[in-house]
Amino acid sequence: MTLAEKAYDALRHDIVRGALPAGRPLRLADLSQRYGMGFSPLREALNRLQAERLVTAESLRGFKVAPLSLAEFEDAVRVRILVETEALRGAIASGGDDWAANLVAALYALRLQVERQQGRAEDIWELEARHHAFHRALLLACGSPWLMEVFERLYTATERYRIPALLAAPTGAGRNIQAEHAALAEAALARDAVTAVALLEAHYRRTAEAIRTRISDAAA
Repeated sequence: MTLAEKAYDALRHDIVRGALPAGRPLRLADLSQRYGMGFSPLREALNRLQAERLVTAESLRGFKVAPLSLAEFEDAVRVRILVETEALRGAIASGGDDWAANLVAALYALRLQVERQQGRAEDIWELEARHHAFHRALLLACGSPWLMEVFERLYTATERYRIPALLAAPTGAGRNIQAEHAALAEAALARDAVTAVALLEAHYRRTAEAIRTRISDAAA
């Protein structure tokens, strides 16, 4: 991993988890001291994060953490549903035994972490890593690198909103999210694209509603 990649990973992690809050200026001198890196890899990382809309840049003012807004979140969820349902159809149509085995393994790994965590927030990052791996495994056989790239960018965009909600309610606030994942995987493995797409959309809309409620409550 290059220094620029390390800088990118560190900055992205801190932005997503809120250690670098929305609107915070990202001065190179401060970041160099925080991460123990030179200006060049940090600047490269900031430009990459700007392309992913996690960071904004203004002439003469430098970089800052991108703001959060309900409108942006709603738009990201809407586009994410469009992209991922299309990718899911492709994966179900084209996925072979390797895709199926990988999906089963990702679901199992996610279930183990959910059981191990038992509502504790301290293991949230391992849970999030396995959650991402499951959703990626679901779509990976879609045959479109572009769809997968957009999936990754939209996953990150919505993760900024989802992680604080997950930290506030690690158990999912009454939802059996793991049952939703299991039903989704079962439909995909059965090659039932209609059911799988409907379940994926419903899964995201439930999550969006929970986050929408949290944002509205925080604003109030």
